[in-house]
Amino acid sequence: MKIGLIDIDGHHFPNLALMKLSSWHKAQGDTVEWAQEFGHYDVLYKSKVFTFSTERTFLVSADRVVRGGTGYRDYDTTLPDEIEHSCPDYSLYTDFRAAYGFLTRGCPNRCPWCVVPRKEGAIRPHAELSEFIADRKQAILLDNNVLASDFGLSQIEEIVRQGIRVDFNQGLDARIIAKNPDIARLLARVKWIQYIRMAYDHAANEEPVMHAIENLKAAGVKPYRMWFYVLVKDVPDAMRRVEQLRAAGAIPFAQPYRDFENNTRPTQFQRDFAHWVNKKELFNSIEFQAFEPRKGFKCSQYFQ
Repeated sequence: MKIGLIDIDGHHFPNLALMKLSSWHKAQGDTVEWAQEFGHYDVLYKSKVFTFSTERTFLVSADRVVRGGTGYRDYDTTLPDEIEHSCPDYSLYTDFRAAYGFLTRGCPNRCPWCVVPRKEGAIRPHAELSEFIADRKQAILLDNNVLASDFGLSQIEEIVRQGIRVDFNQGLDARIIAKNPDIARLLARVKWIQYIRMAYDHAANEEPVMHAIENLKAAGVKPYRMWFYVLVKDVPDAMRRVEQLRAAGAIPFAQPYRDFENNTRPTQFQRDFAHWVNKKELFNSIEFQAFEPRKGFKCSQYFQ
């Protein structure tokens, strides 16, 4: 069969589902390629991660079209086990050198903005590192709460043993690090690609976030290696959290709140604030109120 693939969100980050589909179909003797304009395919797979990604106009035909991904609000469909547990076809994205995968799936938390509990359910083991590492020396791990799983912790031990550089790019739960200094010491033994990523989404999490920072520092992790997602709904509240992280020496990354169910876009205030926080040359040189995101407009006007 001739298989076509379309990555709706583009090629800025590898699409893991498409890589696994490609690997499985090639193992069956099928031909797999990125869908070509005016091409015809026996099966065409379209994958979309984000609801706000725009469908591209693409003149292509297929006997069967399969759409999947959270971007299509498809929360129930999963890949068959034999495909889900195929080693990804890394040849699809030649510019990316890391391995990609999940050690665990699901999450015990039920954050209202997150589709993971609805889509994946409770935390559970998913795959050993060996399933997708493919002799690569770096791995981008997509787990949503790996520290909440004993299996996940055992796989982090394996990561340490193999000396693999990793990035848990969805973030680690600071509350678990705050409660357990042994986990902080385990994380200090990991070779990080750049940062240990965590989240500081609510002012109510101030105590565990600050305690997590202290536990990691005590284990030997420098604060500038600690990187925090900061959810931005109320900007003054987010600013307080950002300034607390700055004072602690950690790195904040602002994420304007987006209602994925209703596809509500962030406000201009939220976007301007995130721009200031995330452009470190701005963040480190100018106060937010003095920031001029558009000619003739200073952010001090937001506070009048």
